[in-house]
Amino acid sequence: MYRPYSSTLADSRPFLDVQSLIRNLAQDFVTSFNTGNYDQAAALFAQDGAFMVPHHDPAYGPKAVERLLRQCAEAGYEDLRLETVRVETSSDLAAEIGRYTVAVRQPDGTILADRGKYVKAWRRLGVWLIVADSWSSNLPLLGGPDVAASGWTAKVD
Repeated sequence: MYRPYSSTLADSRPFLDVQSLIRNLAQDFVTSFNTGNYDQAAALFAQDGAFMVPHHDPAYGPKAVERLLRQCAEAGYEDLRLETVRVETSSDLAAEIGRYTVAVRQPDGTILADRGKYVKAWRRLGVWLIVADSWSSNLPLLGGPDVAASGWTAKVD
């Protein structure tokens, strides 16, 4: 069963190397999103952390990220999966590069499978937090530059 990470101790997972820790935190994000715990997913972001969704303005900070994650779910995004391909670290910074898949439920009830790539920048601020998260679909555009094949047709503000 999933339990949120809530320790106030810096790096309270001392026996894991940074790459393993980042991979685990990425899976915490997935679990939180897939179970509707958008506040827990957003808590992984730094106070000025940016969540950059395609075709939309970035959300800065946990509260704005939580709203955007909730709007993504309301737009039909579900069953998110992340595969961390690489983690590069230097001191208190880490870059995570990976692939994602997500199911997007369309208004008519059909499900579109989206897949793509992502990059996350992490910083150790006592604990590792996301300072930037950006992703993009591998699917071709449909209907012009503002409509992604991933089904992301509703503007999220």
